[in-house]
Amino acid sequence: MKKHKNVVLFLIKFFATYFVLFAIYATYLQKSQQKEGAFETASITTKVAEQTVYVLEFFGFHADYMQHKEELSVKLLIDNIYTARVIEGCNSISIIILFIAFIVAFAGSIKATIIFSILGSLFIYIINIFRIAFLTVMVFKYPKQQEFLHNLVFPAIIYGTVFLLWVLWVNKFSNYKK
Repeated sequence: MKKHKNVVLFLIKFFATYFVLFAIYATYLQKSQQKEGAFETASITTKVAEQTVYVLEFFGFHADYMQHKEELSVKLLIDNIYTARVIEGCNSISIIILFIAFIVAFAGSIKATIIFSILGSLFIYIINIFRIAFLTVMVFKYPKQQEFLHNLVFPAIIYGTVFLLWVLWVNKFSNYKK
């Protein structure tokens, strides 16, 4: 058992952090979404759609967003054409929870862990907004490539970003750095 102490400790810290943060997020979703009658997404999902529209407008697109009336999502429009949608899984919170759980499991100093968790989470959130904006433009311009873009290219962007942040954390800031 002593031989596997670090692995067991890592797993305990990872899953404890993940489940606590996930429970908080699940409670938030349960209280902030409306699935019956008029659909309403959680405010964070709507905020991501709104901020995506700001990015699109910054780059010269006529963009807008609106709550989908038939499902739990927010529509993204370019030139009044429904181009993409933002669902709960697109708001980056689930991946931020996973990111933080990993950082805590491979903890460095308390200060470094907190600062890197906050700054890394903000970075992931911002990259995600640009990712959604880019996806929206690409689907608008190349609608036949939607499946390829959504299922392969754009997950690679967000997961690649998280992986690079993890590598940076482990090699520069965690207690496991060599």
